Amino acid sequence: MTQTTAHTEASPTTLSLMLEETASRFPERPALYFHGQTVAYRELQDRALRLASGLRSLGLKQGDRIGIFLPNCPDFVAAYYAAAAAGAVAVPSNVLLKQEELRYIYRDAGVSAVISCAALLPVAEQARAMLAPTPHLLLTDGDMPEDALSVPDLAAASEPLAGPSPARPCDTAVILYTSGTTGRPKGAMLSHHNLTWDARACIEVLSVGENDNFLCVLPLFHSFAGTVCMNLPLMIGAGITLVERFIPNQVLEAISRHGVSVFAGVPTMYTALLQFAGERAGDLSRVRICVSGGAPMPVEVMRRFEKEFRTSILEGDGPTECSPVVSVNPLRGVRKPASVGPALPGVEVAIFDENGNPLPANEVGEIVVRGPNVMQGYYNLPEATAEALRSGWLHTGDLGKLDEDGYLFIVDRKKDMIIVGGLNVYPREVEEVLYTHPAVAEAAVVGLWDELRGEVVHAVIALKPCAEAAEREIIHYCRERMANFKVPRSVEFMESLPKSSTGKILKRMLRKEKDLEGKAP
Repeated sequence: MTQTTAHTEASPTTLSLMLEETASRFPERPALYFHGQTVAYRELQDRALRLASGLRSLGLKQGDRIGIFLPNCPDFVAAYYAAAAAGAVAVPSNVLLKQEELRYIYRDAGVSAVISCAALLPVAEQARAMLAPTPHLLLTDGDMPEDALSVPDLAAASEPLAGPSPARPCDTAVILYTSGTTGRPKGAMLSHHNLTWDARACIEVLSVGENDNFLCVLPLFHSFAGTVCMNLPLMIGAGITLVERFIPNQVLEAISRHGVSVFAGVPTMYTALLQFAGERAGDLSRVRICVSGGAPMPVEVMRRFEKEFRTSILEGDGPTECSPVVSVNPLRGVRKPASVGPALPGVEVAIFDENGNPLPANEVGEIVVRGPNVMQGYYNLPEATAEALRSGWLHTGDLGKLDEDGYLFIVDRKKDMIIVGGLNVYPREVEEVLYTHPAVAEAAVVGLWDELRGEVVHAVIALKPCAEAAEREIIHYCRERMANFKVPRSVEFMESLPKSSTGKILKRMLRKEKDLEGKAP
């Protein structure tokens, strides 16, 4: 079955032209709020164009790659749009990476410059070491090492870049490196058209406008934040409240202080905010839209959050390779819990079997996507690109189904599926049951090797504060609610589950801790 919807869009554009148009319409409107600072649209545009001019003065030319190694801050936004204005390609990176991980990305992308800050200087410097030629190092603050340049000084000494950006809508704007759960990370090349189209389609579905204020606590180097928390609000002239790290009390305070109306987060953030409910529930009183993505939202967490904070969560989804939003439950229309909604207008989603044939409604298979938001390919990886984009569709590696109304339900990732005695067990189904247990705060399910059954189900759980539960109790609870082959054979308790910098539970870490590389537990 295939789901697609009609979509009327403006002419293809570029990121730099998009910001220029918004700044001309709302020059004095606040674009960014950060640590008591307010950056208006005209100022943001000026900073981006001056930095772009400075980058060109260093010899950077169209198509050169620029590493951005910064936390959530106005400098990140200015650097991102400076790269676009200069016709260069932004390569944002996870600020939690170590030097060897970062060096791999910079070597693979062939970056010509790295923009970072004093707090991250040790890692940035070591990542540059042994790269030939050595990329320029630009720092936003702090004392300048001998071979580094000051971003503020370079921008101040440069006139704003005049004339239109040399970039075209079809040119690569950003290379985002995937998390690399299987082998080395791959650089997904996203064009200006990919990114601006996806932002515009989200605006249409979410019904957001210039008077909204978006909280951006998701890391900007991640595709979810880049589109939903940065490009989207900057396209419509909305405000962005930047928060560097997810600390529940600080997030609630920022929401209250700045009158945030749109909050985007991953499911573990909503779980954490529930721990601070009660007297702090009023902090979300002005939030009219909550968006969840990046990982499946447990239905029980959604139910409890909406009841406690008296708001609705719109769950959506999409991989980095799709800029990244593919589908989302609409603000105005039917919202289905456990579903990530219908495809964005103009995006086509289908479910394929193992032979590449479309499946009917409610049949589980691989989710495939095609549309204007699908990446150009993986940087310098033609074979991986051909494999991912075969037959004109992006093969996501996710398992899911479409219902009769075209709403997408993600079942699990192919690699996460557990096969017990020849029967398929989807971890999310077991996790949904675990989340209904009154003592469970977080849950993840992985497979353990078993000589008799091939695999058995293993649950890893973090309990709510002051709550108690025993392994036998959890297993009995599950047995009453699902078929026996799906019930966890073992339960492990942790204070908190390992998470990525975006808050996604890292099942590969749980597998590693259990030594699941084909060995018996």
